[in-house]
Amino acid sequence: MNANFIKLMKSEGLREEVIRTFQTYYDNLVKGDKGFISKQQIQPPSPHNLINYESIKHKANTQLLKSTVVLKLNGGLGTSMGLSKAKSLLPVKGNMNFLDIISRQVLTLRASSGYDVLLLFMNSFSTEADTIQYLTKYPDLGKQDIPLSFMQNKFPRIRQDNLMPYESPNNAQMWNPPGHGDIFTAITSDGLLEKLIASGYRYAFVSNADNLGATLDSSIPGYMEENNIPFIMEVCHRTSMDKKGGHLSEDLSGQLLLREIAQCPQDELDEFQDIEFYRYFNTNNLWIDLKALEWQLISSDGLMLLSPIVNPKMVEGTAVYQVETAMGSAISNFNNSKAVVVPRERFAPVKKTNDLLAIWSDAYDLNDQYQITLKRGLEKAPHIELDDNYYGTVSALQARFPHGAPSLNSCKELIVKGDVTFLEDVICEGKVSLNAFSPASIRNCLLTGEMKLGDIPNGDSNPIRG
Repeated sequence: MNANFIKLMKSEGLREEVIRTFQTYYDNLVKGDKGFISKQQIQPPSPHNLINYESIKHKANTQLLKSTVVLKLNGGLGTSMGLSKAKSLLPVKGNMNFLDIISRQVLTLRASSGYDVLLLFMNSFSTEADTIQYLTKYPDLGKQDIPLSFMQNKFPRIRQDNLMPYESPNNAQMWNPPGHGDIFTAITSDGLLEKLIASGYRYAFVSNADNLGATLDSSIPGYMEENNIPFIMEVCHRTSMDKKGGHLSEDLSGQLLLREIAQCPQDELDEFQDIEFYRYFNTNNLWIDLKALEWQLISSDGLMLLSPIVNPKMVEGTAVYQVETAMGSAISNFNNSKAVVVPRERFAPVKKTNDLLAIWSDAYDLNDQYQITLKRGLEKAPHIELDDNYYGTVSALQARFPHGAPSLNSCKELIVKGDVTFLEDVICEGKVSLNAFSPASIRNCLLTGEMKLGDIPNGDSNPIRG
């Protein structure tokens, strides 16, 4: 690796394992390896690699709660939704944000089970201070023996023209998050992995902080213990909404493998998005045997090398590469790893304002265990498409829904094109499609079917039916 990268990373205090990991990915990039995985290398997963969640969910082993860590990935700022602080501080249900819901889930589980369920956050440099400050609201969380958080590492950005470090007067612009695949390196910082194992923890349930469907279920580590499985990925059946997400496959020897869209050659994108061929997507809910992880790191000289994702970006007018990894790709690193096919309710992420509006609405309830669940009787959440020009950021969404979300518990689909402000007492039923040719406001309405709003006066209080 170019000595400039080593000098740069050492000057930032990055550990030797982080530098050696980046060095491997960088050397592959220099050789022309962009991390692509072609269809000749993979095939859909075999039935023996898939576990039906319905067949194991009733076999809960509550004793494993005392040896299972709840680990939330909390490094994102939500910049795609116009946020500038930790995304987990965003209110998502009533006045509660992600951190409130996660914290109360764990505290409630501790109280009901009698076990001190451990909660950890992997933060980034951008989210650490705000997260730790906010969690002082829950002093009981801080009473655990293991600190509440550990830090994600960072990789230097690489110029595309000469493969040298990208330099900038703004130091922050010189670095990129290495992706959540960094968790396997970051968790070894300050001996954290060793401390967890020494304290009696055997399994880690890892999920994104913004996935409110990811709740601790002791039946899964129970199945792992009974069948000697070191690594499990929760997957769901793909729909047209998921066709661009990472899909589950296996290599020609039958080892499970995750392929992200950035790893797919351009001429294979149609097959990548064929939801009938590659039928399962990664929810990023992972279950890891910590002793198996420790052995994996020992046997590979402290490194967990994953399939790299080389993302081309423009930073301050300069073309760069960002080297990243996805933690789900570690499914290839563990022998006898499996995938559990789970219902959609375990995957309720908030990636866009469309998702946020659904969670705000009466289509979802917050139960007494602080779990986000679909309204009783609903089989799936409404499909929502909001015009990015008017609803793309959280502030724009709040401005156009000043009284909160309309009623969506009888809505299958809501599509809004144009600038529509939803005032009080709006009910959406069935499939609703609104097309506004000029700014419009609606209130006291039952909406159903397709409507054009160009001729409706602002503030119209008459019910509307399509």
